[in-house]
Amino acid sequence: MTLFIIVEPASSTAPFEQVRAQVAEQARSGALPVGYKLPTVRGLAYELGLAANTVAKAYRALEADGVIETRGRHGSFIAAAGEAAERELASAAEAYARRARHLGLDQKTARVAVTDALRAAYCDD
Repeated sequence: MTLFIIVEPASSTAPFEQVRAQVAEQARSGALPVGYKLPTVRGLAYELGLAANTVAKAYRALEADGVIETRGRHGSFIAAAGEAAERELASAAEAYARRARHLGLDQKTARVAVTDALRAAYCDD
């Protein structure tokens, strides 16, 4: 398995976003397995003919999205997406619970609001 990215210079999508989207899609599809070591920022920038800052920006966005994890000098790796998504969900739930309590809402009202939001978000499923 290898990372395969094509950056279209004529695209209206910024190069960093093209890199981000393609790495994210390959990670989601399984083309890049969990634990796959990505090229260094400079290495990938050289390979793609991009500035190192462009690739670094893509890597930062991928890390913020939980798609990759950076292990210091050891490099960047494809993260276990399910784990990252679950951590983000738990964090959002905790923030929601604190906000609901701060607003003076009881647990039942907070649960009803969540249930309604989930129903609306998943109505197409």
